Amino acid sequence: MYKKIFKPFLDIILSLIGILVLSPIFIMICIALLITNKGKVFFLQNRPGKNGEIFRIIKFKTMNDRKDEQGCLLSDEERLTSVGKIVRKTSLDEIPQLINVLLGNMSLIGPRPLLPEYLPLYNDFQRKRHLVKPGITGWAQINGRNAVEWNKKFTFDVWYVENMSFLLDLQIMFITLKKVLKLEGINREG
Repeated sequence: MYKKIFKPFLDIILSLIGILVLSPIFIMICIALLITNKGKVFFLQNRPGKNGEIFRIIKFKTMNDRKDEQGCLLSDEERLTSVGKIVRKTSLDEIPQLINVLLGNMSLIGPRPLLPEYLPLYNDFQRKRHLVKPGITGWAQINGRNAVEWNKKFTFDVWYVENMSFLLDLQIMFITLKKVLKLEGINREG
């Protein structure tokens, strides 16, 4: 009942509230990115969602499109703008994903959507992460975020899929807010 009715309903209500509450921040970031990224505010990328179906994830564009003499993009570090650093460090680059939640491609809580190139590499266990909608935050994020080793992320994601509940989602939401406010677990060493 929770998975099929209440979770989708809560996703819509809470993402609408989130968009309304965060709209002043959203607008300020849009203006700052318009200036620093020469008019490009959003970063759109294909990601696999529930059942591996591909959708376009929406994030704030934190890097410019600078290229070297051969026309190849410079490294991420060289392209990350000053505004982008702040937006990423504070996790504000995730705000536009509330639109993905409203569109039904994502949930507030679930396994983070990875790149489509990884789909053929998953084993049966890892593929279970796609039995639910991907989330803006999830069990792996509150248990280490980017510092979590690759295989451990899958273990956390599948554990979430197998144990999804209202209380677990509530716990993940509160711990996520706490970690974001503390700027905890954003960068992985090395």
